Amino acid sequence: MNRKYLITYDLKTQNWNYTGFFTALQNIGTWWHFLTSTWIIKGTTLTPQEIYNRLAPHISTTDSILIVEINAEHKAGYLPQAAWAWLNN
Repeated sequence: MNRKYLITYDLKTQNWNYTGFFTALQNIGTWWHFLTSTWIIKGTTLTPQEIYNRLAPHISTTDSILIVEINAEHKAGYLPQAAWAWLNN
């Protein structure tokens, strides 16, 4: 199954090293990151909780994160054509 997950976050902690967070995001599956603080991940068998468990060690307790499965058939917005093509695959 080709599940897609939207991951959005607010990284608020000054002087926190978020390198591990972004590396973990990129290692979850095929990713798209066109919007600031928003990633879409596909090509993974992980659940939202499992994704969170991989990301949580790399963020502070003052940060916020939301991970939801999306249905790319129900979408609207204004993005470059390449973004729509990626979402449709």
